[in-house]
Amino acid sequence: MELLTILLDLSTAYAGAGIGAGIAAIGAGIGIGRIGGSALESMARQPESTGDIRTNMIVAAALVEGAAFFGIIVCLLIALKVA
Repeated sequence: MELLTILLDLSTAYAGAGIGAGIAAIGAGIGIGRIGGSALESMARQPESTGDIRTNMIVAAALVEGAAFFGIIVCLLIALKVA
């Protein structure tokens, strides 16, 4: 009975880590997509400020991607800690 409980705890931890990492990746994809779309729209409205907009877009996308990597790593570390 105790082995079954341990296996259920492990499978729950792995499932939670997988779901958390997936949500982090999907959220980052949505965020970067919205950043890119908004940047293209603003470049179309004001072509003279394309360089500034592009720079800010790259910085914002890097921050979103960094947060997503942090979330994925935290999920995987929690799964390894439980195991």
